[in-house]
Amino acid sequence: MATKVDITAAEEAKGRIKALAKGTFNASVLSEIGSFGGMFRPDWSRYREPVLVASTDGVGTKIKVAIAAGVHDTVGYDLVAHCVNDILVQGATPLFFLDYIALGKMDPARVEAIVSGFTRGCAEFGCPLIGGETAEMPGTYAPDDYDLAGFIVVVEKEKALTGDRVREGDTLLGLASAGLHTNGYSLARKVLFEKLGHRADTRLPELGTTVGEALLAPHRGYLAALEPLLERGKVRALAHITGGGFPGNIPRVLPNGLGARVRRGSWEVPSLFRLIQKGGAVSDEEMLRTFNMGIGMVVVVAPEDLHEVEHSLERRGETSFVIGSVVGGSGVVFE
Repeated sequence: MATKVDITAAEEAKGRIKALAKGTFNASVLSEIGSFGGMFRPDWSRYREPVLVASTDGVGTKIKVAIAAGVHDTVGYDLVAHCVNDILVQGATPLFFLDYIALGKMDPARVEAIVSGFTRGCAEFGCPLIGGETAEMPGTYAPDDYDLAGFIVVVEKEKALTGDRVREGDTLLGLASAGLHTNGYSLARKVLFEKLGHRADTRLPELGTTVGEALLAPHRGYLAALEPLLERGKVRALAHITGGGFPGNIPRVLPNGLGARVRRGSWEVPSLFRLIQKGGAVSDEEMLRTFNMGIGMVVVVAPEDLHEVEHSLERRGETSFVIGSVVGGSGVVFE
C-alpha cells in the first residue's frame, strides 16, 4: 500500500507551533512563520567588526530515549543549547535559529512538544526562531521515529576567541554538565537498555530518578554565565565537550605546540557515567573519548584571572572545577 503525507495533520501542526515561534520574536524579525524564508535585520550598530558565523547540529540518538520515554520537549531545548554552546567557543552570541524536523508520521501534538523545547531554548538564549521545516517522510522513517537538526546564525564580536591568546601554564576550568548532554547515547542505550535490561521508567537508587529522566536531562547552556567574562576579555579559549570527549575537543582550541594536562579526580564524576562504565565494562579510555564525564565546557583562563573568573561563575550559579593546565606538546594527557 502506498504511503502518503497527511496534509491536514501538517496544517494543524503548523497552526500549533506558529504562536510558540512568534513568542521568541524581537524587533529584528521581519517575517512571519510560514514564509518561504525567515527575514532578520540585525542591529549592526552593536558591532565594530561584525562577522557572521553559522553552525548546524543535531541531538543524535538521544531522540531514541525521548521516544521510549514519551517525552519530546527536552530534545528541542537540547538542540538549541548545543548549537549555542558550539558557537560560544568562538566568542559569539546568537542572532537567530532555524529548525528542521523529519518524521515518519505527522503527529501535531508531538511536533508542538518538540517546538516548545526549541522556543524555550530560543527565549533563554535570546535567539528568535524565525523559521524551519517539518517534513513528514513515510517510508523513510518509521511512524514513531523522527530526527532533528538546528541551524544557528550568530555575530562574532571583536573579542573573538581564536586560541591565539592561550599560553603554557594557563588554567583549565571545567564547568559541570547535566549528564550526557547530546553525546554518547548509542553506547549508553546499549549498556543500560540492552545489556542491563533497564527501561526508560526503571527507577535506580544510585541515580535518584528513572533511567529515562537521567538520560533526558537537558543539555546545559553556558551563554549567560560566560558572556560577561567574554566581554571583559577574561576567557582565553573555550572547549565544548561533546562527541570525542576531552581528547577530541580540548586540542581543537589550542594553538600548535600546546596540549592539555587533565587531573583525574579533580571533579566529581556523576553516578550515571559510573553506572554505564561498570555495567558495560567500558574502559577509562573509551569513557573519556565518548562522554563528557560531568564536564560540559572547559574554560581556559590566565592563572592571574582564575579567582575573578571563579567568583563570576559562582555568582551566576555555575559549578566549576580546576581540572588541569595547558602544557607544551599536543593532545590531552590524563594524570
